[in-house]
Amino acid sequence: MSTRAAFWLAWALWALCLALTALSLLLLALNFSHPGTHVYDYWLTNTTVVIDVTVGAIVASRRPGNPVGWLVCLYSLAIGTSYFSSEYAIYALLAQPGSLPAGEVLVWISSWMLSITVGLQVFSLLLFPTGRLPSWRWRWVAWLTVAVTLIGMISSAFSSGPLDGLGPIRNPLGMEGFSDVYEVVRSIMFPFLFVAAASSLFARLRRAVGVERQQLKWLAYAAATFAIGIILIIIPGAIDTSPWFEWAGLAIFVAAGAGIPISMGIAILRYRLYDIDLLINRTLVYGPLTATLVALYFGAIVLLQRLFVILTGEKSTLAVVVSTLVIAALFNPLRRRIQSFIDRRFYRRKYDAVKTLEAFGSRLREETDLDALRDDLVGVARRTVQPEHVSLWLRPDPELEVRSAAIRQFGYDE
Repeated sequence: MSTRAAFWLAWALWALCLALTALSLLLLALNFSHPGTHVYDYWLTNTTVVIDVTVGAIVASRRPGNPVGWLVCLYSLAIGTSYFSSEYAIYALLAQPGSLPAGEVLVWISSWMLSITVGLQVFSLLLFPTGRLPSWRWRWVAWLTVAVTLIGMISSAFSSGPLDGLGPIRNPLGMEGFSDVYEVVRSIMFPFLFVAAASSLFARLRRAVGVERQQLKWLAYAAATFAIGIILIIIPGAIDTSPWFEWAGLAIFVAAGAGIPISMGIAILRYRLYDIDLLINRTLVYGPLTATLVALYFGAIVLLQRLFVILTGEKSTLAVVVSTLVIAALFNPLRRRIQSFIDRRFYRRKYDAVKTLEAFGSRLREETDLDALRDDLVGVARRTVQPEHVSLWLRPDPELEVRSAAIRQFGYDE
């Protein structure tokens, strides 16, 4: 495919996905206007597909030879189609029955879209970032993904019972027996495929060097953030939490989900690729720092409020003021301690290099022997940079050479 054809095809897929998402949001607003109508369960996360398809279109148009960009475009289009079909079906069958034609047809289309989405997502992870499998040993995972996707499409297209996310709406072509097969595919095989795809990334990361290693770091960082988002949205279902925690967890989950395709786009396009090391370092430092300060803040408030109740018999806003001042005073010392711990634990080579340079700087101010200073400088370069070969060249000083020659010839310094 020519570059021009790839450009137009990629952005045509982008426009189609955006149109489907816009129509879905319009139908969602119409469904909201009818009280008591079931709201599609995944409307928020499906709306963020515009980020996925934008990243996919950029990558596919600029790197048409890499299939990852095309896979991102296609699974975004599958999500957009599923979203539109679901909202259309809810409006045509629940909100305003009979107002739109082919409502049950859209229900049926929505029933088997998830399998396509999963298959394309697994392939995008398997082929990231080079566009090829890690090795020929991973071909079985690719063929298994194709087989599971086909079985999932067929079994979900004819499974009976209500459809996921659509409330009381049932599959119009549902048959007995297919539901059990699809349940096995969805609950066992889909997670297995994602685990296999993640394992392929770890296998790449273990032997990757240079640019490819940095590319994999971007995706690993986004995946770790997404895992944290999943934990945050699970916590409110397990224990009682305040509404703000639930909303914050959902926001982090949605943002982290959108971060995965963005990280893939940055990695494939190699845009500011080496910034990931700084990003990881700052996350490792400011994440624990924030958690520690929040725990200290609320703990100090609770303890001080109890102290005021004991002393005065009532609570006081002074506890909040004192806690805030304590946190402000502790911010920089805690940050420096956590930064030092992170550098020692995760960036040992960098930490050792910094310490070596600091020690050399101290000796440099006191050393007067040029030969000893030269040996120290070569040793520092060897320990910090670890080159294959080290040599030191000192530019001769013409004035010094003239003086040395005069001393040798006349016995005195001119």
